[in-house]
Amino acid sequence: MVRLHIKRGDESQFLFDTSVTASVENVVTEVTIIYNGRLKVGRICNEMEELSKHGTLFPKDILGLTEEQVEELKLVDDWGEKCVPSGGYIYNKDPIGRRNGKQPNAKMQEVIAKTVAEARAITSKKQIDAGVCLTQKMVQAAIDILRGAIMIVYPMNLPPHDTIQQEFDNTEDLAGTQASLQVLDLALAQLWFSGKELPRGKKLCDFLGNNEKTKVVVKLQKKGEGAPAREPVIGEEDRKQMMLHAYRRQEELKKLEMDEDDRYLNASWADTQSLRRSFQGLANISWKPK
Repeated sequence: MVRLHIKRGDESQFLFDTSVTASVENVVTEVTIIYNGRLKVGRICNEMEELSKHGTLFPKDILGLTEEQVEELKLVDDWGEKCVPSGGYIYNKDPIGRRNGKQPNAKMQEVIAKTVAEARAITSKKQIDAGVCLTQKMVQAAIDILRGAIMIVYPMNLPPHDTIQQEFDNTEDLAGTQASLQVLDLALAQLWFSGKELPRGKKLCDFLGNNEKTKVVVKLQKKGEGAPAREPVIGEEDRKQMMLHAYRRQEELKKLEMDEDDRYLNASWADTQSLRRSFQGLANISWKPK
């Protein structure tokens, strides 16, 4: 299996295993689905942390209004009355007014926190250092455990307008948000290798060769973004080691300049009696007092 190190720009995303005989189109599709899935997991985790603090999302007709405006317009959060967390709630007002303030109890908060941490670990970029390749099944597993946690805390499910529920139902509307700039359209996604775009009508072996044990860096781009920056010839770790070596060498040269001209006389190679002692078997003798 050929291993692809997927990057978006200069930022590493995940590892992906495939075959050199796979078509570029299939690989682009799979990689993009995994990339978008990771973003979805991140969005759900962020919203679940807010849910753990401030309860469910207000409906659209209340969202953004002050308490006085809600009271004046006689608006009611019916879903907020129905969707009460297991074990009751503690009122914790949302400072930005997105959620109704009905915070789950400490036990349910712990359920959410542990599940969010587990889901993030599955899709973490640290998996690259561990040599773990990400798959669609792993991303779906992360989403499923998040869904399971919500079912524990809210057995009656979340309101249909809550962004978490919409993410689970794949009905989320990201228009006008920062997240919409990150998500890639499957039809517009491209893979680049060594400064060249991989056309969808080709196979990976047309660019990577026939060695299945190859590991290469490929960059995921959106059509129209242009060619991504090439990978540096020297890796970051190698660059650090070279800089460290140059610094040490510079320090050694400084010390040599400060040394006196006859400093070398203390060196073993400058000892005129070393050859005679060597023949007499007196070299390298160590002793200590009894």
